[in-house]
Amino acid sequence: MTVGSGDTLEATLKEILVEDLFLDLPAERIGDDDGLQDVLGLDSLGFVELRAQCEQRFGVKITDAEFTPLHFRSVRTVADLVRTLRAQTTGEHVAVPK
Repeated sequence: MTVGSGDTLEATLKEILVEDLFLDLPAERIGDDDGLQDVLGLDSLGFVELRAQCEQRFGVKITDAEFTPLHFRSVRTVADLVRTLRAQTTGEHVAVPK
């Protein structure tokens, strides 16, 4: 399944966290900048599953070098990574905040 045109990456990531990773919090209560580990309580297996779900749903390949705490800190940082990877695949230019 890929993200629809009306969905944002952030909304889809929140859906993944709630429906696929069984986060015990409604998607609408998850902030884009909430820490995946320290605020939402995602464990190491959860991060691996989130990586796999991102690859499947968004059609990207997340390398081991990209699978870092910096990129998987929050919904926003994961969405930024996916946008960057999609742009590399399609040749588009995306400005990524540092």
